[in-house]
Amino acid sequence: MVEEQHEPGERLLVQRTLFAARSFLAPNEMYSQVKQGAAAQERDRLSVEPHAFVTTNTYFGRFPASYWQRCTEVTEVVIEAVVTGSGRLVVTASDIWGHVRGVDAYTASGASAETVRLTAKIDRFTDGGALWLDIETKDEPLVVEHVRWSVVAPSALRPVSIAICTHNRADYCLDTLTELAEDPDALGAVAAVHVTDQGNDAVESRDRFEPVKQAMGGKLRYVRQPNLGGAGGFTRGMYEIVQGERGAESYVLLMDDDVKLESDTVVRLMALANCAIQPILVGGQSLQELHPDRLWVDAEVADLPKLKPGLTPSEESMSGRSMVKHAQELRRDATHNAWWCCLIPAEVVAKIGYPLPVFFQWDDIEYGLRARAAGFTTFTLPGAGVWHQDLHWKDWDDWSRYFHFRNSLIVAALHGAFTPTGTASLLAKEFAETLAAMQYGLAATMIKAVEDFLRGPEVLSDGGAEIVPLVRKLRAEYAETETLRPASVAVPAAEMPIVVPEPKPSLPTLVLVKRLFDQFRNSQEHGAAIRSHNQHWWHVSRFRTAVVTDSAQTGMRVRKFDRELMLRLGREGVRTLWRLRREGEAVARQWNAAQPRLVSKQNWERLFEVDKQAGN
Repeated sequence: MVEEQHEPGERLLVQRTLFAARSFLAPNEMYSQVKQGAAAQERDRLSVEPHAFVTTNTYFGRFPASYWQRCTEVTEVVIEAVVTGSGRLVVTASDIWGHVRGVDAYTASGASAETVRLTAKIDRFTDGGALWLDIETKDEPLVVEHVRWSVVAPSALRPVSIAICTHNRADYCLDTLTELAEDPDALGAVAAVHVTDQGNDAVESRDRFEPVKQAMGGKLRYVRQPNLGGAGGFTRGMYEIVQGERGAESYVLLMDDDVKLESDTVVRLMALANCAIQPILVGGQSLQELHPDRLWVDAEVADLPKLKPGLTPSEESMSGRSMVKHAQELRRDATHNAWWCCLIPAEVVAKIGYPLPVFFQWDDIEYGLRARAAGFTTFTLPGAGVWHQDLHWKDWDDWSRYFHFRNSLIVAALHGAFTPTGTASLLAKEFAETLAAMQYGLAATMIKAVEDFLRGPEVLSDGGAEIVPLVRKLRAEYAETETLRPASVAVPAAEMPIVVPEPKPSLPTLVLVKRLFDQFRNSQEHGAAIRSHNQHWWHVSRFRTAVVTDSAQTGMRVRKFDRELMLRLGREGVRTLWRLRREGEAVARQWNAAQPRLVSKQNWERLFEVDKQAGN
């Protein structure tokens, strides 16, 4: 089947100027801001009173011209709007310093549903800058609606199919499907939506499922399978799309199940990918669901030697800032884009294979790094955002840390960043801090993760299906891993004074040794209540009992010093990290040798039990 052909001069919708949120409780100021006077903000319509000024120099209002100039040969974007009344429309541009300049303008006088056409060159944005629309009135009102940004369409458009992986988040998933189904422009840009349901609270069990399925007009593909984690769910969608009709020319848009979708994000990602000179991976940014105006991460750069996924902010980063108060001017590079929202061309799959069957965490990072090594660039597009559950509200000390430690070691080994001495030393420091903080369950989790990395590729033979209950069982042996309701914490108030933490030590290694020595001698202070943002190891380790607020703010955990347990885990940790130092290089070679098999179509078909399903 050939691609959809376009005649020369046809237009491609690349973005809409929307003036208000549609279904999610996000501030309208992320779409348009009334700077002077009064205006009524609706989704696709803005009613501006006399003597007012409204700007769309906002998170969703800006057109990311720098990324278009970097990725495409498009030289001009056209902005069309329908206006009624009198007023002035101005296309405005910024540069890498945030300096503003006018690009094109139109003054309407007594217009009645008049179509206005403005143009802007994409020619001075290599390192940064954006375009947006400003609206101002004098003595009369003005209505602006149906604002569309378009470029000359490429000769052929490639199909985009969405792949959603879900596990017991049926209502979240249905919210995303509804957002797509109720937006004709977004749904029209999509060939199909593949939902892989791996939970026991099925999406199809909801009353809303059938109406949404009908509204999507036959585009929904729903599959249930055993839980193979995010890696297995996303790979199943990727597999179904790439192996399907027009699969070799498809774009696969991976999307998490716990996001709130701005549907125009789909239009924006699809448009940039279709116009790119070379195949690119292009992803959406993550905004914070609980704090909708805040950006969680703008563009990620993994730090493999430190086993960090890439969330450390730099001076150039907008991560953590309010998108109502700040604008992203500088074009940022990325090593990968997380799979809360990431578009991947089929030729990437053809060249590098499928994701690693690591079940959960670091699968998206590894895939992005593997794509980059094969010559495919990843871009994270400003203004293409989804609201994701606030990750910093998830407590670090939970069962998923097993996958962080094990999988980060695997990824470091596969991408040349694993050094037996350096990596073991890095983990030894973190392990010692964990023991000092009386997080014994987390220390046991770390030991298990390193041991399983040392087992080599066989640990992934089942796609991770069996490890989750084993890790949960392991952690349940340690009392401080349980989150208690605040009112049920059985520690007397006199033993829980709130103690102000000392600043971060200037000589952390020396302080760590001292804290561990104090614990060895049983010479800590009696107890304290510690707020979540103060649970630093150098503070918690001062006390024999620490009642620590969980990062999710849903309860508390009681950490109690146990000298015998600390010594036992300490010995186990030293033995395991010594093995990592001694055996790590040989194990890394095993992982590299096994990678082609692990990411192969055949391995994933085995995990999916495709032949067995076909037989049924």
